[in-house]
This record gives sequence, structure tokens and C-alpha cells, in this order.
Amino acid sequence: MPNIQVIDGADNCTYDVFAISVDGFREIFPGETQDVEFVDDFVARVGEQHATSVLNELWRHPVDKKIVEGIHGTLFFELERKKVFYPTKKESEMSIGL
Repeated sequence: MPNIQVIDGADNCTYDVFAISVDGFREIFPGETQDVEFVDDFVARVGEQHATSVLNELWRHPVDKKIVEGIHGTLFFELERKKVFYPTKKESEMSIGL
């Protein structure tokens, strides 16, 4: 199962990692090599009800970061200001946002 690191806007964010099915991963990251998504874009794309269903699957599978074997995607919550750094939604193509 792919692993997703969740980063939110809270000052005390712990950057949790969760496992999800391959199908669930593709729902969140639909691009061929996409590995970054913003929750508001995900919800706008699939609708609130379906997004809630997929995210509920994600929340049921926390992964201990000390034993995680790879992070396959990053999901941002409440951090829309970071979109400027990820115009292609690929971490390898992150821009400096100037």
C-alpha cells in the first residue's frame, strides 16, 4: 500500500503518515507521476462526499514513521499558500516560488 504524508497548517503538526490502497492513492493523486495534492483541489475534483469516503480510508491506516518504507505522496491541508511551490504537483519539480 502506498504511504501518504499529511501536512496541515497547525503549529503543532506532526506530519503523520498513512497507508492507503492503490485505488485510493490514485483518487487523491490522479496524475501519472503526481505526488503532491492539496485537499481543497481533491475535494473540488471528486466532491465532498467521495473525498470524505477516500480520506476515511486513509485515516484508518496510520503508519509509524520509524518503520515506514517510503512516502509516495504528500497531502496538504490548510496550506493553499504553498501551491505556488508545486505548480505541477510533483515534488521533483518544486519551484522556489519567486
